[in-house]
Amino acid sequence: MHNIDIKKTAVDTLALEATAIQKLIDTIDQDFVDVTNTILHMQGRVIVTGIGKSAIIAQKMVATFNSTGTPSIFMHAADAIHGDLGIIQKNDLIIALSKSGNTPEIKVLVPFLKQTGNTLVAMVGNLNSFLAQKADYILDTSVEREACPNNLAPTTSTTAQLAMGDALAVCLQTCRQFSDRDFAKYHPGGALGKQLYLRVADLSDHNGKPFLAPEANIREVIVTITKFRLGATAVIDQGNIIGIVTDGDIRRMLEKYEDLTGLTALDIMTKSPKTINREELAVEALQHMRQNNISQLLVVENNTYQGIVHLQDLLKEGII
Repeated sequence: MHNIDIKKTAVDTLALEATAIQKLIDTIDQDFVDVTNTILHMQGRVIVTGIGKSAIIAQKMVATFNSTGTPSIFMHAADAIHGDLGIIQKNDLIIALSKSGNTPEIKVLVPFLKQTGNTLVAMVGNLNSFLAQKADYILDTSVEREACPNNLAPTTSTTAQLAMGDALAVCLQTCRQFSDRDFAKYHPGGALGKQLYLRVADLSDHNGKPFLAPEANIREVIVTITKFRLGATAVIDQGNIIGIVTDGDIRRMLEKYEDLTGLTALDIMTKSPKTINREELAVEALQHMRQNNISQLLVVENNTYQGIVHLQDLLKEGII
């Protein structure tokens, strides 16, 4: 193995790719705006196609489009000329990715795409290529060279395609005012989805509903907290929340009082406890806990006690 400065090679690679992305800024022109507006107002889907490494970037673009509100389908350029052209429908727009714009597959495919009458967008690194000349719109992803030391393996060029695809997806998302709630509809699984749709009630309804009267003695307090394993119990008087007793309140009681005889929940509870509506998002409960440095929140509905949500509930669901 030659004496290679690995750190320098990595830094040079990142710097080269960062420069290529920076230069894309100057390529954002009216064609980019027109493509965005065409997609926004069309009735069909976005078909993204490519060959080799460009096909992999095309698949990522499709995934991003679909998750941000733009219906999209991936079509491999090689498969398209062997039957997959049937994917394309009348109102679809086609984005073809290619660094050279002159690969054999692209040269065979483009004439068939033009016959369908669909709008063709070239995301291409060669503005004089066959693909660029035949396209209705051009998204210029030209790069000076690949990060590959032999200037062969697609590296900088695919990074430029990826960044341009993200720019297009974000513009479409922004124009559609695609909200976090909309995003959640497309991401129901995993921690991300849970942050966007999981409600406090989804957690607290499984926890039980520990509560005591203000006159409950210390033994009753400890037994209730232990039984429900939430580290706390609400104190309710005539249907109203007047306090909360937590594990911390029990410890402070032991430090303050030597004789526990006659002590009640009213004597040791924390008044005006923090609450949260059961319809709030679970991630909002996390924010309240962090802001107040607490582990539990009393859950309410129309100011009526409904239960407790605990920090551990959020940990189990991957919210944190």
